[in-house]
Amino acid sequence: MTRPLLVVPLLVAAVAGTWLLRSAFLRWRDLRVAQTYELAAEQRPLLLRVGGAMVCGMCVTALAVTVSLDGRAGRSVQQAAPAAATAERSPAPPPAPPSSGAPSQAAASPSGAVPPVITQFKAVGQPAGGELLEGAVPGPDGRPRTVRVWLPPQYKEDPNARFPVIVLHAGGARTTADAELPDVFDGVASAVKLGRSRPFVVVVPQSPTGTARPCELVAAAPQAVADDTALRTAVGAAFRTLPPGPGDWGTLGIEAGAPCAVAAGLARPDLYGAAAAVSGRYDPAALAQTGADAPGTSAARLLLAAAKSDTAGLDSARKLQGALQSGKGRAAQADVRISDIVQDYTPERVRLRLVRVAVQYLAESLAKPA
Repeated sequence: MTRPLLVVPLLVAAVAGTWLLRSAFLRWRDLRVAQTYELAAEQRPLLLRVGGAMVCGMCVTALAVTVSLDGRAGRSVQQAAPAAATAERSPAPPPAPPSSGAPSQAAASPSGAVPPVITQFKAVGQPAGGELLEGAVPGPDGRPRTVRVWLPPQYKEDPNARFPVIVLHAGGARTTADAELPDVFDGVASAVKLGRSRPFVVVVPQSPTGTARPCELVAAAPQAVADDTALRTAVGAAFRTLPPGPGDWGTLGIEAGAPCAVAAGLARPDLYGAAAAVSGRYDPAALAQTGADAPGTSAARLLLAAAKSDTAGLDSARKLQGALQSGKGRAAQADVRISDIVQDYTPERVRLRLVRVAVQYLAESLAKPA
């Protein structure tokens, strides 16, 4: 009876130790950032978490040894049963003793309950006053693909705050959107600085491979979009983001990446509360079919933004809006808005203002229930 009763506290100690280790890692990372920026930071919470994790580790070891010894005692009692009773059965071979250095089965179970390894992200820059990190996350085909995560300046100000997410899609093959448009984070930070948006964590996955124009593939086959369960799990485990869902996650695409954002928003309104596309060129028929095939009952929310002087871009946006409004299923229910008021004296300024408009739209849309 002792062995089953000890398994429960053993598992509790293992889970508690794992949580404390992860919390200590996050606290250590915050301390490292604070030291980098010469900010004051208290080390006591980190030491308490490390100490608690060590105590849990010792408890797990002691309980595992006790469970193992209890199991051996039970086997000894069974072997001491009367010979007359065992003679009626065919003799069973005794259990093989554990090899030297190998953990017992009872001790191995708690270690098997440890959560999956967290993807390690390393800092690669500090654009727009935030911090840009990079890691490798397995893609749908099992191969690692690059994922970059931009943390806004507000991320380090409150270690307990959790942030909504924008998934930023790239338009070129085997690249990330910030490599195509290095100033994209300036537009996101500008919207927050002007009070038009709350701070977002921006997730920038590497685009799908196999074609020179991945967004054309995604428009026709939205399951090829670079965002998937593995990516969302890795980001949620490594950063203080809000859970994936239409209330806190949006998607954004700029220029060649715009059709990817539209396809993701149309195909997954249950995941993305809104999608914004900037200066894109679209395949109305393919995207209308993507919207018609969308599962669930939620209606997509889309912003198609282009500069006032971008005649071709605005024409493509209006054609997509018309195709969706006259489409079938969920496509006809999509709330599609067009922004055509931005103008400025340089292409870089125009793009910054368009990104600012897109981020403001995402912030306002995610704040409202579907």
